[in-house]
Amino acid sequence: EEGDEDEDAEAEEEAPPEEEEEEIIELTGKELKMRVDLLSRTISYFVWDYTRRGLLDTDKLTVVSMICMKILVRAGKITPEERETLIRAPPDPNPPAMPENARSWLTETQWAQLKTLENMEAFKKGGQLTQNIEQDSLGWKRWYSEERAETADLPRSARDLTAFQRLFLLRVMRQDRIGSALSAFVIENLGQDFIEQPPFDMETSYEESTAITPFFFVLFPGVDPTPVIEALGRKLQITEANGRLMNISMGQGQEKVALNALHKSAKEGGWIMLQNIHLMQAWLKDLERALEVIEEFSHEEFRCFLTSEPPGAMQGRLWDLIPEPILQRCIKVADEAPADLKSNLRRAYSKFSQESIEECLKPKEFKATLFALCFFHSLISGRIKFGAQGWSKKYPFNDGDLTICGAVLRNYMNNAEKLGTEVPWPDLRYLFGEIMYGGHITDPWDRRVNNTYLAVLVTPELLVGGNLAPGFKSPDSAKLEYVHYVKYIEDRFPPEIPQMFGLHPNAEIGFLTNQGVNIFKTISDITGGGGGGGGGGLGDAQPIITSYLSQLPTNLDMIDIRSRLNPEDYTPFIIVSLQEADRVNGLLDQCRGSMLELELGISGALNVTDKMEALAGDLQSNKVNALWAEKAYASLKALSAWFIDFVQRWEQVTEWTAALKLLKSIWLSGLFNSMSFLTSNMQVAARGNNLPLDYMTNRCRFYNIRDLAEVAGVPAQGVNCHGLFLEGAGWEDGKGEDEGYITESKMKDLHPVMPICNIFAVHIDVMDWNCMYHCPVFSTSLRGATYIFQANIRMDPDDNENRWVLAGAAMLTQDD
Repeated sequence: EEGDEDEDAEAEEEAPPEEEEEEIIELTGKELKMRVDLLSRTISYFVWDYTRRGLLDTDKLTVVSMICMKILVRAGKITPEERETLIRAPPDPNPPAMPENARSWLTETQWAQLKTLENMEAFKKGGQLTQNIEQDSLGWKRWYSEERAETADLPRSARDLTAFQRLFLLRVMRQDRIGSALSAFVIENLGQDFIEQPPFDMETSYEESTAITPFFFVLFPGVDPTPVIEALGRKLQITEANGRLMNISMGQGQEKVALNALHKSAKEGGWIMLQNIHLMQAWLKDLERALEVIEEFSHEEFRCFLTSEPPGAMQGRLWDLIPEPILQRCIKVADEAPADLKSNLRRAYSKFSQESIEECLKPKEFKATLFALCFFHSLISGRIKFGAQGWSKKYPFNDGDLTICGAVLRNYMNNAEKLGTEVPWPDLRYLFGEIMYGGHITDPWDRRVNNTYLAVLVTPELLVGGNLAPGFKSPDSAKLEYVHYVKYIEDRFPPEIPQMFGLHPNAEIGFLTNQGVNIFKTISDITGGGGGGGGGGLGDAQPIITSYLSQLPTNLDMIDIRSRLNPEDYTPFIIVSLQEADRVNGLLDQCRGSMLELELGISGALNVTDKMEALAGDLQSNKVNALWAEKAYASLKALSAWFIDFVQRWEQVTEWTAALKLLKSIWLSGLFNSMSFLTSNMQVAARGNNLPLDYMTNRCRFYNIRDLAEVAGVPAQGVNCHGLFLEGAGWEDGKGEDEGYITESKMKDLHPVMPICNIFAVHIDVMDWNCMYHCPVFSTSLRGATYIFQANIRMDPDDNENRWVLAGAAMLTQDD
């Protein structure tokens, strides 16, 4: 009996305690909705906060705008159709004629896009939008010209538009203000936290990690994650000193060392840093496999840290550089340093020290020149944000370039002191511009900008308080030491403006416009654009096809054209006209054939192919199809504007081949190959004057007229050309017979139209560059590979060419 009692007692002790019933809180309908809304907002924020940690700064506004619009669509506050219209801004296929009072400030594409907005309910309340713009052109133009159009009062007929509806007008008319407007829109709907990001916190990120989730740090100039990781390790007693932290810089011969260290750290619970893994492309598959294997036995305290530079311009996307499975398993961190000019200068100067100065035998000259060199480094690093007007390509300027130049500067200064000679300024400029920094630069016009900065900054004037930039002088190096220069940067650096780079404020408008365009282009690419994102299918492309086919001109009859030519008629200009006609016909065939094929696919007569689907999506997204672009010419225009442009090219070639002689003025922008036409101009002059073609060059003289009706006829010498635009500068017409000259840009006039130009060829020995700017001419504002020729543009006699080089002044044959 006693044994039974003991067993009962033990059983009572082993019996689990009765769980207390959890109190169920009854929520009213209103309280439940508030609770769900709070949970939804909290989850949305944490998802965004996790995501943005691995995003580049340029992409953060794009992604948060996508999230915001998706949330609002699900909440029923905006419709999917409104979202798609905002993203694509499709132009009306058959817009009415634009009124004359709007032509001075609106483009044909903008007018067609505004016509599309009239189909939205919000733009029907105050009467037809385009009609209101026509009737109150001054009021709308005033709003259009406002510096901050996103907050300025709209004309009376549009005063009732919401912040979201205002985005449509900005999307079409003021794309440079889209970034600011989207930021305000996200703040209004999601909160300030979605735009303002707290500094990166390693401890918080560490708490989110596990032994099987490595960290992936994207490396940027001036940002090194190593000290942050080491500081956290010291708190957790994980250091190199006690053998629990290993830091391996990847390079040739480190493959096995890294894999062995990875396995050892995983077993023992240590930390391992594998730096610069982008240098080991062939080995990354082995790393991917190793990360999978160690999941089976990783100690809970094990952590792996990977670092890599972002891909360069020629390397594509990050997942083309690093295997996607590695990226997917990692916590990604893209902690970019501030990119403003002051931060760049502060970071550049921090690469040196008082000891660096004391090692130089010419301290006064060294301090002044070193500070100018750091400012130069800051300028060329920050100039890229202005797009092709800043640099035509992204160049990998880095801190190593700066420190090596600093060492070269010190050596040359010491040699000059030992030899008792002056500072070799030209030698220093050549070494910095052509070898050190110039070694990265592949475009000759970019190289000219780079060397011009040095010609302006690295001069003897540094020693007597010369200007480094507007409002920023070179301090007196005889009185200042290293710490004083640091304080000078903090206290005396002026607010950043484009003029500090030598650029006009319009360059910032161009930069902001490109930013606005890229935001919606990226969203369209991610969501699939017109073909599927807005619920449209192939059939939705039919009205657009019908419209374009009805406007598409007939092919030029090459047999008839050639039959009217005698053998002696095949002059260089006629040959160019025939080449242009062939190119026009080839593009016409491509456009017509692909659209007719798509029509058959829509009707069911043909199986739908990937090419047909791509064309349907492009037509609905107002984008030039890739197959059309292959047969066409360099252009950045949207499809509607591109199509009008193409028809005008056909009209010029038709007129040219009908006359079979040089027109009184050639629309240079309307040629598929402008360079061949200008070469033919030199050929004709060389033959006529019995001169060698290799020594000929084209010379430009601008008239003071822009209306073709004022052109009397073919010029006595050379050819007349029109259709040129100026970027980075303005143009002042001459008086009477005097030629005009390059001048300061007018605000918001990004691409002023140039007067008609007489281009004639001369021998290079006769070419006079006195008071002339060596102006590159490009097909599009992308510059770079679209280069055509070097033109001479007259300057004011008191002007300096360096001014226009730094301003990025160039001529374009197309206004994008």
